[in-house]
Amino acid sequence: MSSRNSNLEKDLKKWFSGAERVAIAGIGNPIRMDDYVGVKIVQNLRGKVSERVMLIECETVPEGYVQQIADFKPTHVLLIDAALLDTEPGRAKLVEPEKLPDFQAYSTHVLPLRLFCEYMSEVLKTKIGLLLVEPKVTEFGEELSSELRCAAGKIAQALTRVMP
Repeated sequence: MSSRNSNLEKDLKKWFSGAERVAIAGIGNPIRMDDYVGVKIVQNLRGKVSERVMLIECETVPEGYVQQIADFKPTHVLLIDAALLDTEPGRAKLVEPEKLPDFQAYSTHVLPLRLFCEYMSEVLKTKIGLLLVEPKVTEFGEELSSELRCAAGKIAQALTRVMP
């Protein structure tokens, strides 16, 4: 893991403490380049997690998966998305949903992440976390930038080391 994400694994390990069942939802637009990083990370996790982890590729409609997540009965739900954090591309940060107002811009999606997280928390009564990744390019296109492709792989590796 690069030094720029050196604290990420430690933060994730602490966040996953006590997790029994985990839902990980990748959010992103497949035609907006680096905005798709959340889904790419989930794809990188396929075949590398236990049966106690549910992986969901939400793309741009995470609200469409609330019932599926609820049926899984997770103790922890981690949403992964690209977000404008005013840092270098590929930098990831674990954020509590209630801390979202501290950021100038959250995401390139229509539904504000904070509202979605509040809804999920109310419906699921579970621990919700956001893993946000700084994009480099969110223009139309179907490939991640090389920086985000590399970051997606490293973040997925970190997740596999700390998940139940």
